[in-house]
Amino acid sequence: MTMLTIGQLAHRSGVPVRTIRFWSDEGVLPETDRSRGNYRRYDARAVARLDLVRTLRELGLGLDEVRLVLERRRSVEDVAAAHVRAIDSRIRTLRTQRAVCTLLARGAPSPRKAALMNDLARLSAAQRQAMIDEFVDATFAGTDPDAPGAGIAHAMRTLPTELPDDPTTEQVEAWIELAELVGDPAFRARAREMAVAGAAADAPAGFDPGPIAEHAGDALAAGIAPDSPEAVAVVDRLAPPGSGDRTELADTITLFSDRRVERYWALLGILNGMPAFPPKIPAFEWFAAALRAHP
Repeated sequence: MTMLTIGQLAHRSGVPVRTIRFWSDEGVLPETDRSRGNYRRYDARAVARLDLVRTLRELGLGLDEVRLVLERRRSVEDVAAAHVRAIDSRIRTLRTQRAVCTLLARGAPSPRKAALMNDLARLSAAQRQAMIDEFVDATFAGTDPDAPGAGIAHAMRTLPTELPDDPTTEQVEAWIELAELVGDPAFRARAREMAVAGAAADAPAGFDPGPIAEHAGDALAAGIAPDSPEAVAVVDRLAPPGSGDRTELADTITLFSDRRVERYWALLGILNGMPAFPPKIPAFEWFAAALRAHP
């Protein structure tokens, strides 16, 4: 049986002598025997074992994991599958960090945004979802989840908020803005106000979002002032005389019209690759002003 010295084994395998010596001392590559001069010697089985150890180490396994494989207490397949998952997770993190660095390269952000960018780059998908869950729990605690108008809390929690595996800089920007938004006490208070009001009351007569967005939106786009005579036709069409208290309807529309809440949905759309939608809140603001101008 041909025996190799540690130097011959290193030359044959391409693994440095000091590495082979270390692996031997750690017990993952024991020498076959010793020469009369007390030098390590290795046989063919050691050569094959060295190839396996090197491959496992190149895959990122620690010596303890390598030892489990060599002792047949864990299969190579199980170890490789676990490392594939770890590598995939690392790749996702690196892609997010790359997008963050791209944003930083555009210019100097504020210290607050720089800190957020750094934090978000490190968050896992579960941690990002936990951020939204905490916002929803704190904002909507005590509201009736079964009330007809309380769906905002459920929707805010269940819409997916994960960054894609390969996020664009726009999506990272959206996450940064979303993190600022859900951490703002004023935004939380406003979202809670809407949820509590929605759970407590039915919509008044004339509150039909579709036609309001369409016709009030057209009037706004046409440059018609809400207090102008031209606005009367739009108001009469959407809230005909005698159909209800226009001031009450204006108050309700104002209560449920918030640009920052609409921005929350827009940011989630960016994160999930959904088509952008034109803002509707300005049309509702126009209509509420027109109702008050023409009671």
